[in-house]
Amino acid sequence: MTDLKPLMERNFLEYASYVIVDRAIPDLRDGLKPVQRRILATLFKVDDGKFHKVANIIGDTMKLHPHGDASIGDALVVLANKEFFIERQGNFGNIITGHSAAAPRYIECRLTELARQTLFSKELTETRPSYDGRNTEPVFLPAKLPILLMLGTEGIAVGMATRIMPHNFCELLRAQIAVLRGEPFELLPDFATGGLVDTTEYDDGRGKVKVRARIDVSSEKTIVIREVPFSTTTESLIASIENAAGKGKVKISSIDDFTTDTVEIEIGLPRGVYADEVVPQLWAHTDCEVSVSSNMVMIRDRRPVELSVTQVLCILTDQVRGILKAELELELGHLEDQRHWLTLERIFIENRIYKRIEKATTAEAVKYEVYAGLEAYEELLVRAVTDDDIERLLKIPIRRISQYDIDRNRQEIKKTEKEIAAVKRKLRKLTETTIGYLEGLLENFGGQFPRRTEITTFESVDVRTVARQNLKAAYDPENGFFGTAVKGDKYQLSLSEYDKVLVISKDGSYRIIGPEEKFLIPGKVIYLDIFDPEEGAHFTVVYRDSGRIAWAKKIHIRAFIHNREYELIKGKEGKVDLLLPGGSDDTIHMDFVPAKRQRVREARFDLSILDEVGASARGRRLAPKPVLKLRKMRQSELEVEVSESEEQPTEDSQTDQRSLFE
Repeated sequence: MTDLKPLMERNFLEYASYVIVDRAIPDLRDGLKPVQRRILATLFKVDDGKFHKVANIIGDTMKLHPHGDASIGDALVVLANKEFFIERQGNFGNIITGHSAAAPRYIECRLTELARQTLFSKELTETRPSYDGRNTEPVFLPAKLPILLMLGTEGIAVGMATRIMPHNFCELLRAQIAVLRGEPFELLPDFATGGLVDTTEYDDGRGKVKVRARIDVSSEKTIVIREVPFSTTTESLIASIENAAGKGKVKISSIDDFTTDTVEIEIGLPRGVYADEVVPQLWAHTDCEVSVSSNMVMIRDRRPVELSVTQVLCILTDQVRGILKAELELELGHLEDQRHWLTLERIFIENRIYKRIEKATTAEAVKYEVYAGLEAYEELLVRAVTDDDIERLLKIPIRRISQYDIDRNRQEIKKTEKEIAAVKRKLRKLTETTIGYLEGLLENFGGQFPRRTEITTFESVDVRTVARQNLKAAYDPENGFFGTAVKGDKYQLSLSEYDKVLVISKDGSYRIIGPEEKFLIPGKVIYLDIFDPEEGAHFTVVYRDSGRIAWAKKIHIRAFIHNREYELIKGKEGKVDLLLPGGSDDTIHMDFVPAKRQRVREARFDLSILDEVGASARGRRLAPKPVLKLRKMRQSELEVEVSESEEQPTEDSQTDQRSLFE
C-alpha cells in the first residue's frame, strides 16, 4: 500500500502558500491582490484615453490570470466602485443597495488620471513571466500612494484572513506629510457608504469599530434612514428590521424604500409608539448598528505579516520617497544623456568631423576616423564616447548637417543643464520634494474624495433595557407548567426574551429560567416573578424540616446557572412555611406539637435578629420542640400584647425565646 501522507503534506503546503501569497492577501507595497494588479496592468497596457468594454479587459486579463473570467469581472467591478483608479461608464451596480453590475459586454471602463500619475512606471516596474510564459506581468506596481489603506480589503486564505478598513484619501496624504515632518498623526476609517463610526476601540487597526446608520427623526411617528453602515446594504438593512419586527423586538407599522442615488428608508410607527423609543431598539436589534473588526494581515517579502495602521503608513511613506528618488535619478540619467548627445552632435558637425570619413573604405575605418576626430574634444563631453554614440552620429542625415543651427543647439544645452540642476536640487532635498509631491496630489485630487463617514462616539445600548416586553407567560397550577404557550390565570408576566424568572416551590427547591414556551415546575409554586441578575433577590425564609423543627434565615439569591435546580432546604425533606420578601422584621408565632406534661405550648421569634446567610445554609433554629403550626403575627396582636403587659407585668405573661433552649 502506498503511503500518501508525504504527498498530501507537500501538496497542501504548496496550495496553502499559493492561496495566501498569490490570491487572497494583498501585497503591502501596492496594496493589491494579484487579480487587481493584473486588471490595472492590462488597463495601462491598452490605455489610449478612451473607454474599453469590460468584456475586452476581462479577456486580456485572462492572459495573466488563470482563474476564469468571473473572478476577474467581479474584482474589476469592486475595484471600479471604489472610484480611485477605474473610471466607469454604464451600470456597475450599487454598493448602497447591493444591486449587481450589468453584463461585462454592456459596461465600459478606463484608468483615471490619478491612476496614470501614481501607479505606473515602465522603467521601475519589476516583471515576471505570466503563468503560461507567453506574457509578462508586474510583480508589484511602483505605487506612490498608500493603496492598502485607501482601498481597504477583505480576503480569506488557508488558515488566515484579512480585513483592512478603507481610509480617507486626503487624511492619508496629510498623515504621510506628518510622517516626513516628524509630526504626530492619527488615522481613522472612512467608508464609502457614509454613516457614523465610533473608533474608540480601533486601536490603530488592531481592534474594531462600531458603525451606525444615519437616522433622521423627522417626526415622532416617522423615522428616515439616510445612510447605511459599512458592510450592509439597503436590502440587508431592511431585511434585518423586518426580522426584528417579526420577532417583536421593534414595533413598526410600515417600512418603505425610496432609495435612488441616496439612501431614503422611511419607517412608520404605530399608534402609541414613538421615535425616541424605537431608535434605540434599531441600534440594539437590527443592522442599523454593526461592529466591524479589523485584521491587518498583508504580504511583506513573500510572507504574511500583521502590522498596525501607523506601521503600514510609515513603510509606505518611505516607499514613496524611494520611488520619487528612483524616478529623479532616472530623469537625471536621461538629461545627462541628452546633454551628452547635444554636445557630441555639436562637436561632430561644428568641427566637420564627418569630413574625415570621406576617405575611409571600411566600416571599421569609418569608426576609427570618428573616434580620432572626437579625441581632441573629450574634455567637453559628459562621459566617454561609445560605439552606440558613433552609430547615432553616422545616422545623422546630410540635410540636418547642412541646416544645423549652432545657436539653437547651445540654447538646448543650456536648458538641459538648468533641468539637470533642478533635478539635483530635488534629490538633495528629497524630503521636501516628497512633501511637495504629496501636496500637489492633494491640490489636484483632494476635492474628489471628501470624508463620508462622521467620527463620533456612541453610548452603548443595553439590549435588555430596550427590549420590548412582548412575551406573555403564565403558570397553570393544575398541570404545573409555566411558559409563553401556557394558558393560566396565575403568575401572569409580561417578559422580554432577555428576562429571567425566579421560581420557588413549597419543597424549598428553586431555579432561574428564561421565557420558555413550556416548562414543568415540580411541586407547588409559592413564588414566581422576574429576576434581576444584577440586584438579585432578598428573602426571609421560614421552614420546617422533616422532624417539624422550625428554622429561619435571611438569604440573597445572586449567582446561578440557567435552569439548574437549587435547594433552600437540605435534601428537600421539609417545606417552606413563610417566604417573606426582603429582610423581614416580623415576629413568628409557633404552636408546638402537643406532648405529655408539656408546660410551654407556644413561642415566638423576632426575625429582625437574623443575619444574612447563604441560600443553601440551614439557618437559625427557632425553637427546640417540633412545631405544629406557625404564622406571622399581625401588628394589631403585638400592640394588644404590649398594652396588656404594661397593665399586668407578670413573669408568666411572656416567654423569653432564649429560655426555650435552656
